[in-house]
Amino acid sequence: MSFDALAPLADRAALFVALRQEQLVAATDALGEHRWDADIAAGTLIFTANDDPSRQLVTRAHLVATLAPGPRSLLWAWAHPQGDVDGVSAALRDYGTTHGIAALAEPELAFPPAAGDDVDEWIAQAAHEVGAVAVEIAGRSPYYSAPVGGGTRAVFLLDAPLPPLTVADAVTALPRLLSALTLSDPRTSVWDLARLAGWTLQWTDASYSGATVADASGSATFRFDEQARITGVESALAGAQG
Repeated sequence: MSFDALAPLADRAALFVALRQEQLVAATDALGEHRWDADIAAGTLIFTANDDPSRQLVTRAHLVATLAPGPRSLLWAWAHPQGDVDGVSAALRDYGTTHGIAALAEPELAFPPAAGDDVDEWIAQAAHEVGAVAVEIAGRSPYYSAPVGGGTRAVFLLDAPLPPLTVADAVTALPRLLSALTLSDPRTSVWDLARLAGWTLQWTDASYSGATVADASGSATFRFDEQARITGVESALAGAQG
């Protein structure tokens, strides 16, 4: 992780974030070769197919932060000249103030020494962490990390025309995603997945050795070992044949 104070929040949302980012990738891949254009004043970020400009994915974009190599710092959008002091990023500021997290409550956050001298790759990784934190706190998703010139990256939360994330969607994608994700606390990540997706969740026993999540598309039970690692997922989906 890039910012130590932000890592626990990003970790908690990691499972939900991975699933929602995959939905965004699927929607943009459907355009084929495409470009993106951001208009901060209008508050839009639009993905347009290169071979047919009429094919677009139009999103409402909320600036969260910028990460710049010059000052070697992150600037939250509520303190940014082109940001909105009362916009979506204000939720992060207020959360930081309430919970005593200075990294969220202060307008600018210096890169840690671990960023090193060549910060381009570090900034790209840190931008994804910031996006996950924004999803966790603001409850909006997906996010988008965009290069905006000079090595600077902007992180946006998007209101995109994507379908809600369902249990059935998750069950299909999880075997592949779980093999690529490193979850610091998988049990908490499952709980947070249900919270952010708007599903119900019930623990299977007092030892929290399992959790069943459900929505209109069906249910899935996650099994955990003594270290809270996910050992299996059993699903019962609506319309599935036995």
